Amino acid sequence: AKAGVDASRLFDAIAGAAQPRLGELNPHDFANMAWVFATAGVDAAGLFDAIATTAQPRLREFNLQNLANTAWAFACAYWKDSQFFVALADASVEGMSTVGDKHLTQWYQVSLHFRLEWPDRSFPLSHCHRRLQSAYQSEEPRPSRFQRDVAAALDRVGWTHVFEHETAEGLSLDMAQPTTKCAVEVDGPSHFLSNPASETYVENGATRFKSRL
Repeated sequence: AKAGVDASRLFDAIAGAAQPRLGELNPHDFANMAWVFATAGVDAAGLFDAIATTAQPRLREFNLQNLANTAWAFACAYWKDSQFFVALADASVEGMSTVGDKHLTQWYQVSLHFRLEWPDRSFPLSHCHRRLQSAYQSEEPRPSRFQRDVAAALDRVGWTHVFEHETAEGLSLDMAQPTTKCAVEVDGPSHFLSNPASETYVENGATRFKSRL
């Protein structure tokens, strides 16, 4: 997932081989498998459905890291079953006071996905909303030189903008005009997976997830 290579055929083979053996996995395995497929942006609905079905009765065995990683992965994969997110969040409630910023950030992104998909439902961790958002916003933007060069070019052609604009939800936009609701995102190589055979690039899962939010 971190290699930056589009290996869809390999992931398809892994998904096919893994599904019949999901009952042998431990909570860490479930979370890792979901995270890897989501991060790579692989469409594996059958695998995710099987993971949800197999893992949900065992969520009390998951530690807080496993729960956060699994929830983020399913949100990243645009999972449409609200009950699985509710179950993951409910299993995390008692330990939320000990969760670090990394996993609070994941839960915040999950909450945004939940709100987009089910706007009439209350997210189970809504009582922690401020803490989740604060953790997410505490991550300092790291603009690349490429991003700064694009911003300078836009300035030269007269497109005035706010650099690293933060939305009300806490999302950071590379360059934005809040009054016109226009934004420009500059995605460098780390946001894509390459396919050497076809010399093409596709967005990785995390980049697609942020774009959707």
